[in-house]
Amino acid sequence: MRVIDLRSDTVTHPTPDMRRAIFEAEVGDDVFGEDPTVNRLEAMAAEKMGKEAALFVTSGTQGNLLAVLTHTKHGDEIILGDEAHILWYEVGGAATLGGVNMRTLPNDSGGCLDPDDVLLAIRERDIHCPETTLLCLENTHNRCGGTVLTIEYTNDVCDIAHSRGLKVHLDGARIFNAAVALGVPASALVQNVDSVSLCLSKGLSAPVGSLLCGSTAFIERARKLRKMLGGGMRQAGIVAAAGVVALESMVDRMADDHANARRLAQGLAAIKGIRLTHEHVPTNIVMFGLVPELSAEQFVAGLEEAGVRIIPLEGDLLRAVTHCEVSNPDIDEALTRIEAVCRRLRVR
Repeated sequence: MRVIDLRSDTVTHPTPDMRRAIFEAEVGDDVFGEDPTVNRLEAMAAEKMGKEAALFVTSGTQGNLLAVLTHTKHGDEIILGDEAHILWYEVGGAATLGGVNMRTLPNDSGGCLDPDDVLLAIRERDIHCPETTLLCLENTHNRCGGTVLTIEYTNDVCDIAHSRGLKVHLDGARIFNAAVALGVPASALVQNVDSVSLCLSKGLSAPVGSLLCGSTAFIERARKLRKMLGGGMRQAGIVAAAGVVALESMVDRMADDHANARRLAQGLAAIKGIRLTHEHVPTNIVMFGLVPELSAEQFVAGLEEAGVRIIPLEGDLLRAVTHCEVSNPDIDEALTRIEAVCRRLRVR
């Protein structure tokens, strides 16, 4: 039985073209700036984001942490959403290693922060208070169902932050999903942010790595901090080669993942026992819940036995993510298996 893995778009394997590129990669010592494949990847990413420079890092978590460390000083305060990936899934690194206070504002269902809330949260200079120095946004927004921040919204909230002297970092792990969904260049979505991280190992299907993009001075500082965190990877062209292929060939096809996610959501909505928490599915993430009589633990275990893998979050909240290794027929088969599990668990 074929396993249909919908846990995340991180479970993808490198494509044949990526494997060839890895095998043939020209390499050098990246800590000395001498790996030509890494240099090429960083230049490509900077160009696609419309930024001066980029830094190849091991993961999105490391990229976000480096952004916080570079933009702030110990004792500062950053503003971010209460559903932000940085807050939920990055081990508190911003606070633990960066020494910054994370002040949360409510994300709406689309992943946005209310601009008025942002303005009110920026602290005045006061001996009793930390200095607010950074606003963090997320596009697409993971916990809000893969929702997309528009150009207009991002520019508006950046203007507010910049008017009060804050920098803006965008967690753009799935920024190309957002760009494809809106039909705009990714650079247009990040034009006014001061830094952006993007992930190669999610929808782009590379085996490892992310990129942090920003000004030349910002990246120079971040590169030194990456070394401090143990992120100097020497002959990193071995993995950067797959990232080059990802940026060249894996972006446009994301539209297929989005269509499959919508197909999955429509099918789930028709299954008794399942309720969509986000009816609008703009990209490749589907969030759904269960009726009270259906245990999330039993449901996930039942799906595992049926060869369908998803991620349980908290309570009865569940997540499914489409990617390049899940086809249209796979979606139909997954729905058939999910419905059978619901029936077996006596949901009527």
